[in-house]
Amino acid sequence: VQLQASGGGLVQAGGSLRLSCVVTGFTLDRPAIGWFRQAPGKEREGVSCLSTLNDITHYSDSVKGRFTVSRDAAKNTVYLQMDNLRPEDTAMYYCAADLGHSSSYYLCNSHPGNWGQGTLVTVSS
Repeated sequence: VQLQASGGGLVQAGGSLRLSCVVTGFTLDRPAIGWFRQAPGKEREGVSCLSTLNDITHYSDSVKGRFTVSRDAAKNTVYLQMDNLRPEDTAMYYCAADLGHSSSYYLCNSHPGNWGQGTLVTVSS
């Protein structure tokens, strides 16, 4: 099982970025998968999660209305579209999956067993 995240970078406040996570070793038709972030000095938080079983999404209050998680099952890829970015969105972003659960809410509020490497997002003011 591997998750490969990419797409981070430097963007000005108000701008947009799209992160991608290519997965191997499992298919996007049952498990929950999503995005977590960790800023310096802060705990890791689940910000956007998706159930690949029923397409139900869960977002943290801090990103609701600005971030959108989606998948392309044919490409085994999960995306995080981030719009109207703010300086407080600056963090290392990780994709993660829980192969034993399908709930997006559960994933975003748990400690998943499968992680990818992070991709850094920096939002300047």
